[in-house]
Amino acid sequence: MSQPAERQRRRTTQSATIRDVAARAGVSPMTVSRVINRESTVKEETRALVEKAIAELNYAPNPAARSLAGSAPFRIGLLYDNPSTGYLSEFLVGALDESSRTGAQIVIEKCAEPELAGATLTRLLKTGVDGVILPPPLCESPQVLAEVKAAGAAAVAVAPGMASADMATIRIDNETAAFELTQHLVGLGHRRFGFIKGHPNQTVSQQRLDGFMSALKVAGVPMEDIRVEQGYFTYRSGLEAAERLLSADSRPTAVFAANDDMAAAAAGLAHRLGLDVPGDISIVGFDDTSIADNIWPALTTVHQPIAAMARAAVDLALEEIRRHRDGGGEPRQLMHPHTLIVRDSSGPVPE
Repeated sequence: MSQPAERQRRRTTQSATIRDVAARAGVSPMTVSRVINRESTVKEETRALVEKAIAELNYAPNPAARSLAGSAPFRIGLLYDNPSTGYLSEFLVGALDESSRTGAQIVIEKCAEPELAGATLTRLLKTGVDGVILPPPLCESPQVLAEVKAAGAAAVAVAPGMASADMATIRIDNETAAFELTQHLVGLGHRRFGFIKGHPNQTVSQQRLDGFMSALKVAGVPMEDIRVEQGYFTYRSGLEAAERLLSADSRPTAVFAANDDMAAAAAGLAHRLGLDVPGDISIVGFDDTSIADNIWPALTTVHQPIAAMARAAVDLALEEIRRHRDGGGEPRQLMHPHTLIVRDSSGPVPE
């Protein structure tokens, strides 16, 4: 079944979500959340639009789930600093969906500077949140993790490279996913490769490179036919890395970028240089964020279930809050499945 058909099937067989309400009202899911929580910062005309959409869709958070937190809902802090707007958007929508279903309140705080992450978390904890969700890259920030440990806070790390003995985590197997995507390129006949690595402050960057290199080793591709350039998970860094790869004397026939933003940048540069994608060069990404199927050609990529992981993070945060209060048990470690998504940006090696 195609992805659009599958999305339509889910919409018609499941109850409305906060995303559906936002689409009907023409606002963001965050605005819907503010209306539901009766925040005074929402304009009256906007509030009316949202309330009308809620009524038309018969939308309501699950009362039974709300009661799990008792008379006063738990407050969960979400601290974020992610260079990929596509990743962040999907993550926030998933978290808001699940917060509405469970009745938990999400307090969102941006950490603009890595060196201020610890102080930002301290400020967030002082607002009275019961637990914290840490999406990448903050899930591996030494300052943030030290602050969480010092405060004894209930916390969930989303998409770290490794499980943790001290904190609940939700992740995918990045190395295996990258191995499978590289095998796809090898199966198309490619033997000259470029790789754009992610930010060195995240373990998954190395894991995705490791999976890529392992697959090429199995295929017998010599090291001299492999070029690795540093990126930082941003479009700009992907563009700069792609410029170095595509200006080489022996240009790769396939480029694996460690996220979709950098892959999109590489595809844009290829077009600018007059190269056909995938006729002259195949380009693949990772994450399957919105940019992956909104550029031409659509990106072959690894689907990381970002929204589902965010929803699971809210549930796991509630579990961690209760665990901390009860003083027992170990933090859970969840591994979500990934999926290889083959689209039009990858094709057979040029003749």
